[in-house]
Amino acid sequence: MRYNQLGKSDLRVSEIGLGCMSIKYLGQGKKIIQKALDYGVNFFDTADLYDKGVNEEIVGKVLKEKRQDVIIATKVGNQWRDDGSGWEWNPTKSYIKSAVHQSLRRLQTDYIDLYQLHGGTIDDPMDETIQAFEELKTEGLIRAYGISSIRHNVIDAYLQKSNFTTNMMQYSLLDRRPEEWALDVLAKAEKSVVVRGALAKGLLASKAARAYLDHSEEEVQKVKDLLKEKSTAEIHTGHLALKYVLRHPAVGTIALGTSSAEQLEESLKDFAQSKTISLDDIAAQIKASKYTAHRLR
Repeated sequence: MRYNQLGKSDLRVSEIGLGCMSIKYLGQGKKIIQKALDYGVNFFDTADLYDKGVNEEIVGKVLKEKRQDVIIATKVGNQWRDDGSGWEWNPTKSYIKSAVHQSLRRLQTDYIDLYQLHGGTIDDPMDETIQAFEELKTEGLIRAYGISSIRHNVIDAYLQKSNFTTNMMQYSLLDRRPEEWALDVLAKAEKSVVVRGALAKGLLASKAARAYLDHSEEEVQKVKDLLKEKSTAEIHTGHLALKYVLRHPAVGTIALGTSSAEQLEESLKDFAQSKTISLDDIAAQIKASKYTAHRLR
């Protein structure tokens, strides 16, 4: 496993991390997380939103004895309603500074390595949001903080106003919107991207083709066929899709989602040893969508 520094922080993370959202119960979590550890994964991403905090509890229980060896990332900003019927967006300083203590309790730790804002718009009270994160750093409750946005105006505002370390973005061969602007801008600013959706919900691995974003089922199948032509005994289509995302210098890690240890092993087995194969010719044949809303004026 290769490891990358996140931004200017002292966090070094495995290039493939584990996105823990699909973990629903402790036994499943133990199997998946142990398999990840076996392959050198040290980055584990969760959120207080997932299963109303239960996901954080599972991650915390499983990683408790490995705490010094792992990087734990979680997210804040989505506040569950008291009746549990849904959640409201709440990026206020008071909420963030209260919610962090609940995440710390559930994760059974006294610090969070990477605390991420779980969304956001240009109309948020950014100054107080940033102040909350900076105070949490000063207090030693978090080591670094990040945002989660594909919105150009939001990313630009945080670049101007804050010292964030990471931005979580959806990015894959089937969703190349970050290539238009965000990846190069973030790399220049020495920020790291945490990628989600690198396998496009499994479509770039073993799942059958179906429509995805503005790609038709036929277009998705064409991409799968092109990847298959490039695959070898040592590097399968999922490997190729992951390596395509990792080739950009802005990308620090992929938060790879999975629902089973077997599925995770399929993605990680032989991955570090497999060579990177250029997919520029494939990318040139894929419709490169642009993010049309929330652009810089």
